[in-house]
Amino acid sequence: MVVVIVIMSAALPNKFLRVINFQSMSNQIPEFGLLAIAMMVTMITGGIDLSVVSTTNLTGVVAALILKNMITPEMASSQTFLLMASAVAAAVALSAVCGIVNGFVITRFGVPPILATLGTQGLFLGIAIIITEGHGITGFPEKFLFLGSGKIGGIPMPFIIFVVVTFLIYIFLNKTKLGLSMYMVGSNPTVARFAGVNNNNVLLKTYMLSGLLAGISSVIMISRVNSMRPGYGYAYLLQAILVVVLGGVDPYGGFGSVLGVVMGIIILQVLQSGFNILAFNPFFKKFIWGLMLLVVMIINFFVAKYKQRAKKLGVGV
Repeated sequence: MVVVIVIMSAALPNKFLRVINFQSMSNQIPEFGLLAIAMMVTMITGGIDLSVVSTTNLTGVVAALILKNMITPEMASSQTFLLMASAVAAAVALSAVCGIVNGFVITRFGVPPILATLGTQGLFLGIAIIITEGHGITGFPEKFLFLGSGKIGGIPMPFIIFVVVTFLIYIFLNKTKLGLSMYMVGSNPTVARFAGVNNNNVLLKTYMLSGLLAGISSVIMISRVNSMRPGYGYAYLLQAILVVVLGGVDPYGGFGSVLGVVMGIIILQVLQSGFNILAFNPFFKKFIWGLMLLVVMIINFFVAKYKQRAKKLGVGV
């Protein structure tokens, strides 16, 4: 992370090292950052959630419709605030339901997470497209836009939300029984079962948590751009997986930390900012993200192989 920041600072001193650029990055981090954290919690249990972006789209559409159709300019401030809170609550509640659907399919029917969430990815996005008929929804109340574009003490509101939620997830994973159980299930589900852990219950709650994080991301997204259209953030899925693997989360489960993922998020955002300044082609950026993911996975493979060999030889690692 430090190397990437130093290189970008040295290569683009007059463009990268500007307050407006760092403010821009802190505005962009929360959206895909929360999706990356959602991906992390599922990968810790040895699974994956390919439906996080579709969940964001569906819940964003529902919140957008409430904001657009139920709030009028002549309403009192108290009514407006109540309906705004209802829109946020509806988005978060629906995202939890989406997560429960994923968890139910995985735990009750034994469908592998990658296939279950691949199916719900299309399902949730399809529902969002049916509801909107493919059209965008725009024109939300000015007060609601504060969540996505407002500032407190010069710090963007989305970044504050991201920091608070990330800290809560850190506490949850490291200080709660359920958080420990998630690591146990990911490390060895058989041992976890014999240790008294209800694996299915843990997985169900894990995917519900992933859905909740996607719902929070959707609220930030629609309030930042003041619109919602199915398909928003489609590029975030690859970025979220890349950030999680880059941050040291074991794709096979059992290991990973919030701090590592946050550093991965910063690395990706710094690179993204540099590419934008240099006007890189969006398709070339996709090539870079895919290549980075492959390289990191290959490096992890050889590191794991080296550790295994060293362990057999009795060498401390």
